[in-house]
Amino acid sequence: MNKISEKNIVLTADRPTGRLHIGHYAGSLKGRVALQNSGKFDEIFIMIADAQALTDNAAAPDKVRANVTEVVLDYLACGLDPDKSTLFIQSQIPELTELAFYYMNLVTVARLKRNPTVKAEIQARNFKDDIPVGFFTYPISQTADITAFDATVVPVGGDQLPMLEQAREIVRSFNSVYGETLAEPKELLPDNAACARLPGIDGRAKMSKSLGNCIYLADSADEIRTKVMNMYTDPNHLRLDDKGDTKDNPVFIYLTAFSNDGHFERYLSEYENLDALKAHYERGGLGDVKVKKFLNDVLQEVLAPVRARREEWAKHVPDAYEILRLGGVKAKAAAAKTLGRVRSALRIDYFSDK
Repeated sequence: MNKISEKNIVLTADRPTGRLHIGHYAGSLKGRVALQNSGKFDEIFIMIADAQALTDNAAAPDKVRANVTEVVLDYLACGLDPDKSTLFIQSQIPELTELAFYYMNLVTVARLKRNPTVKAEIQARNFKDDIPVGFFTYPISQTADITAFDATVVPVGGDQLPMLEQAREIVRSFNSVYGETLAEPKELLPDNAACARLPGIDGRAKMSKSLGNCIYLADSADEIRTKVMNMYTDPNHLRLDDKGDTKDNPVFIYLTAFSNDGHFERYLSEYENLDALKAHYERGGLGDVKVKKFLNDVLQEVLAPVRARREEWAKHVPDAYEILRLGGVKAKAAAAKTLGRVRSALRIDYFSDK
């Protein structure tokens, strides 16, 4: 029987329900590039979770299929390197489905209902008794994704911590009943708390494709500028002299996530750093337009090279899909080893047990 890998392995994923936005970039994509270039990990698996996307888009398979292209272009544009990270499509790894089927026996309906992330997603989609079973059991499917590759580290935002904790519960339960078979993953949170969950440009707590309040990685310079200048700020900051709030102000949250002292030197040299800009806004005498113009300068600098690489990769979509195909071959081999251990532990390895 194969043993649990002793390697340091990362698994992370995105649902292909639309193009990726700067919330994805700040919260995960930039961090993934840093992880792959750090040399600290033996394997990095990055999955496009198309099967999971179908759980609440079953009637729109063409949408999901088209967005697989969008996501892989965003991946490559942000600097994910197929020589350092394994990029693949979830549905092409049937071992994941089988693992999820076995894990279902270790989780109760009541426990799934208590998962805060599941509850929030159900509410956001206005599901009641018509919730698809596949969507409801997402934490189990996610556990299959994580354990299939013996992932020891899973980069997550704060809202995904309940999902990872449930994955750990399933791993512990399986290992307790059947013996040490599965690796238990740990979370990796963004260093910058502002990156963990960017609000929407409309001031809502979450930047979401379904809410239409995103700045996309593929947006043109003009689209970015328009969105930034129309961003929600402090509703009580009506006049120049009014004291302003920076804590719950999306413009300042974005600046916390993306700006650095070099940006101030290049675009707003009258302020030494973000703390100085915040202090002026909070005491009054600083208008929203000036702050938004600075944010636009920052985002244009950050996103221009990403957009340029994306436009170049868009000319070579077949090459991008070949990367996904080859990544799928490697991912399938890794998942098959884990499935072999699981089948052995469950005593259903009838024809391989000599």
